[in-house]
Amino acid sequence: MNTLIANLNFNAKEIKNQSFVLENSNSFKLFIKREDEIHPVISGNKYRKLKFNIKTARKEDKTTLLTFGGAFSNHIAAVAAAGSTYGFKTIGIIRGEELANEINKNATLKYAKACGMHFKFISRTAYRNKKNTNFIAALKNEFGDFYCIPEGGTNNLAIEGCKEILTEADSSFNYICVPVGTGGTIAGIINSSQPHQKVLGFSALKGDFLKEDICKFAKQDNWELITDYHFGGYAKINNELITFINTFKADNNIQLDPIYTGKMLYGIQDMINKNYFPKGSKILVIHTGGLQGIAGMNAKLKQKNLPLITI
Repeated sequence: MNTLIANLNFNAKEIKNQSFVLENSNSFKLFIKREDEIHPVISGNKYRKLKFNIKTARKEDKTTLLTFGGAFSNHIAAVAAAGSTYGFKTIGIIRGEELANEINKNATLKYAKACGMHFKFISRTAYRNKKNTNFIAALKNEFGDFYCIPEGGTNNLAIEGCKEILTEADSSFNYICVPVGTGGTIAGIINSSQPHQKVLGFSALKGDFLKEDICKFAKQDNWELITDYHFGGYAKINNELITFINTFKADNNIQLDPIYTGKMLYGIQDMINKNYFPKGSKILVIHTGGLQGIAGMNAKLKQKNLPLITI
């Protein structure tokens, strides 16, 4: 049993490692750490990444949080919820000018707006300047002083938060599996893992460029980036993945999201079937949340007349 010490009072639930069996797992022992149950929206790695950033914002007497994200961003929803919970004003710099008139049609943006988030919609070209100091200075001229949280929430403070995902009770596991988007969550897990453990990161993006980002923060080399299960790239999905997610929920009563955890669990099952893991391995899977994005994905699937993800 793993207990989360929620110093920020996010109404965090006790986190447990939930065991279950995958097809053809034979002698494998596989557990899921239910980080998704921390909070309905500020859940999983978003809680971990925001924890110390919010503490720092308070310490610096900031009253506004500003961050970046796309239309279905878990991070945008989490920052908006955290701001509402802790009395911060929140500003979301959203990729895509055309979305300004689509707020009420987009579940993530509609939720963030209900939490009080103010939006600035910018072009995809302008969005590439999100790390540019002149661009940030221009935003401060427009909005006043704010505490800036990067896209996806990954910075040094986020790494410290993600280090807390693993506890002493998890030292018995041989493999730690986690989805990868910006590299912050896996870096924190790598830094708190034991030397005998191997950390496997399942990339949600096409290509292996995330290795460089992970290396900026990771202090050990006991990890591997798995790049075979992105299903065509970020937010790409097909009928096979939808079927897997729905079957997994029906069999195990665990909801997976289609961007991160669904692809990771699909990959783990495939790797088990291909004998990647030695017999008798103890595998810990980190459920990083992200379930709020299912509504937006289902809206897209419905437009394409594709099967929906069971909620």
